[in-house]
Amino acid sequence: MARPSDPDLDAQRIVSAAVDIFEESGLDAVSMRSVSNRLGVSPVPLYSRVGNKEALIDAIADRLLVDLAPASAEDESWEEYAARWARALRDRLRQARDSRLILSLGRSAYVEASVPVMAVMRSSGFAPDAAMQACRILMWAVVGFGAVETGVEPLGKRPTGGRPGGDPKGVDLAEIDALFDLQIRYVIEGIAGDRSAPRPTVTRGGKRTGARR
Repeated sequence: MARPSDPDLDAQRIVSAAVDIFEESGLDAVSMRSVSNRLGVSPVPLYSRVGNKEALIDAIADRLLVDLAPASAEDESWEEYAARWARALRDRLRQARDSRLILSLGRSAYVEASVPVMAVMRSSGFAPDAAMQACRILMWAVVGFGAVETGVEPLGKRPTGGRPGGDPKGVDLAEIDALFDLQIRYVIEGIAGDRSAPRPTVTRGGKRTGARR
């Protein structure tokens, strides 16, 4: 006998159930049937409320980035805030534990997550296009690191010495953290350096017509 649908079932309840299954058993355990079983309803209403399985996976990914940005301090530089924001984003992406989920995140979720860091950059004097460019570079650096990080199998603790990540045999957990901090420092220092350097103006035809700041 088919199970009845729940008239109070909404998309948020469905996504929450999917998130619970994902956190317990991984992405491969998430399906329309497993979610409907968790909720005690027929799978049919899930399709009308959230779409297909791909839409459900997208919704799980979007949920990861909700309210991730830390509050900015009044005397904090944009560089300091950008570093804290990058770490907060990485912490959320590490909860995914699966590069498929990280890479399935839609553009709108990333745009929403980047609004606070964009605002800090703009208040620090970035032009709108410069803030967008800087935020995009920083976002891509964190997302790329997070996707690769999910596939790394850390080695046991090794004796200290040498550069983090410099051993061809692999890395340990502390080195992964050190490599992330180093990457973000390089990115932020590059953005800061680019702000103070003259840049050529490029026309639609791709020709450089002069330098501007």
